[in-house]
Amino acid sequence: MLSSRTPRCIGTARTTLAAALSLALAGSLAACAVGPDYHRPSTAVPASYKETPAGWKLAEPGDRADRGRWWAIYHDAQLDALMDKLDAANQTVAQFAAAYRQARALVSEARASYFPTLGLSASATRSGQQLSRSSTNNALGSSNGSTSRVSNAFSLSLDASWEPDLWGKVSRTVGAQEASQQSAAADLANARLSTQATLAQTYFQLRSLDAQQKLLDDTVTAYEQALKLTQNRYAQGVAGRADVIQAQTQWQSAQAAALDNGIARAQNEHAIAALVGEPASSFSIAAAPLDAEPPVIPMQLPSALLERRPDIATAERKAASANEQIGVAISAYFPTLTLSASGGYQNSVFSQLLTLPSRFWTVGPQLAATLFDAGLRHAQTEAARAAYDQQVAVYRQTVLAAFQDVEDNLASQRILASEIVVQREAVDSAKQALVIVTNEYKAGTVDYLNVLTAQTTAFSAEQKLSTLAGQRMVSSVGLVKALGGGWDVAQIDRETGEASAPPTAGAKPAPQ
Repeated sequence: MLSSRTPRCIGTARTTLAAALSLALAGSLAACAVGPDYHRPSTAVPASYKETPAGWKLAEPGDRADRGRWWAIYHDAQLDALMDKLDAANQTVAQFAAAYRQARALVSEARASYFPTLGLSASATRSGQQLSRSSTNNALGSSNGSTSRVSNAFSLSLDASWEPDLWGKVSRTVGAQEASQQSAAADLANARLSTQATLAQTYFQLRSLDAQQKLLDDTVTAYEQALKLTQNRYAQGVAGRADVIQAQTQWQSAQAAALDNGIARAQNEHAIAALVGEPASSFSIAAAPLDAEPPVIPMQLPSALLERRPDIATAERKAASANEQIGVAISAYFPTLTLSASGGYQNSVFSQLLTLPSRFWTVGPQLAATLFDAGLRHAQTEAARAAYDQQVAVYRQTVLAAFQDVEDNLASQRILASEIVVQREAVDSAKQALVIVTNEYKAGTVDYLNVLTAQTTAFSAEQKLSTLAGQRMVSSVGLVKALGGGWDVAQIDRETGEASAPPTAGAKPAPQ
């Protein structure tokens, strides 16, 4: 450590040269980042989807256009308006948006370690000291005394310090925070996609309930007409009292079912209100029976799922961040170099503070290393490796769950489409049977129990068909979500402002 009360040109030149050499050495060693380089964890990817039904196709180049508003494929203006409200007011999305802003700030915080820190300080102190005085003898006797001395100290200094990134600790930390920022961006996209899918599914469930409500209202009307028919036959003496009671019971049961359907509809409407950030008390959606068919959803190869699902991107980026933490832990084994310098003015007289003789400066490097820590660094490194292995397992499990999700929804779409065809035939048959039995009852060839049975069968068939139609639309939304919606991993670049995206499958990632 060099110091001087007054500046000396020779000392300054030597110090500047030493500092320059230290900076050059630090720059050459900064690329020496210890720890393992990151590679995307390997995972099994099937060549094709097993449950792909006939008539479906892989996405063509034209299908790769921006599909951020994926719900537009349903061509529902009401759904479009609700999605706009969700994006602006959903509190779950707002929560993840705040988490992303925090992750972005942490990247800036980590990058600050690349640069030196500068500090300015000024002080003024006044101190006193009591001094003893020698005793004296005279004609009157002896006496002792003391005096006090007051001194002032004024100081003005500028301090600078910098720790070169010799072993890549800072670069690894920045890489970890950048990966965490990308993970937070994917988390935000996943939260938005999940809430959008939940809204769409709830909306189609609501429309399905509206269709069932229409069916129930029509059934109540039909049962009421059947009751009037039975009452007329009873008045003519060709039907018994029991027939009237049975017809009345059937009609009243249908009324109760129509009222009960309103509970489920109200609950779905309230759920939509919460998703779009509005109080349930002031939110309502006009009834409109579901009459839509799910559109054909072009798919990409299964390998593209790794780039299209934000939850997979989140898990992969967390694994990358955990890998960088291994390098941070390993860097603790190596010594740290700190370059510091300070200079300023110091004097006991304020008016002479900014004069040449009051100047002082100090500059010099400091090398520090830990010789014994009772296994602390080894334990920290092993903990970092275990954390990485944990994130790798999470990533692989997320990939497996994603393929399961796609296959589940593909199977659901395929089976429901076939089931609806059969159910429509069943509805037609039940309606024909009801007409025949009703005519036979009017002719007096069968009793009213046959009419009740035919009515119940026809109503159950139509209700089942309406339920299947709603399930098919809900499953269609689930398939869009399982395929990643309109999201793509390249959007991480646009959201984080980074120059490089997470690596593609099987490729070596760019250095963090």
